[in-house]
Amino acid sequence: MKAVKTIDRKQVRPTDAYIEDNMEPKTVAFSTITVVQQMMDVDANIAGNVHGGSIMKLVDNTACMVGMRHTGGNAVTVSLDRLDFHSPVYVGDILRIKTSVNFVGSTSMEIGARIEAESVLTGEVRHTASAYLTFVSLDPEGKPRQIPQIICETDRERERFAAALKRKEKRSEARKEVKERSQQKQLQAS
Repeated sequence: MKAVKTIDRKQVRPTDAYIEDNMEPKTVAFSTITVVQQMMDVDANIAGNVHGGSIMKLVDNTACMVGMRHTGGNAVTVSLDRLDFHSPVYVGDILRIKTSVNFVGSTSMEIGARIEAESVLTGEVRHTASAYLTFVSLDPEGKPRQIPQIICETDRERERFAAALKRKEKRSEARKEVKERSQQKQLQAS
């Protein structure tokens, strides 16, 4: 029986010098990724459509690639605002996930995803869902680290940046409200 070789995670992470050298602002186009995959029987739910969880995982993986490309390092999911399905995805459909950075803070970024399904037989393309994910970049020790700023080159990119900033502010307000309610409940319980 062969011994399983373990990988030292520090060997596969970027070095501090690499991270520091990659702090130049980056364009949206630099890190934009589109993943295309045909959905198969293994992706089906009990209704015979593609399981939403399969799509969610692909969205998260694709957004992670965008975050890593933008930061030049590790990026992890902090949150997913919501994922509403507008139309089903069928087994055999081609799923297209278009992802790009919408907004960058000091250590975190919002990545937008547009999910489309295309019928292989008819060529019909359906906008299936959209999602906004927040990622944070981690240094080799697993702590949040500074990330490169974003350069918005088009009016559409500037609009997405402004909309993402508003969503970030709403998320911050919602977190404050939850924290305040939690503190109030703790005071009432004591």
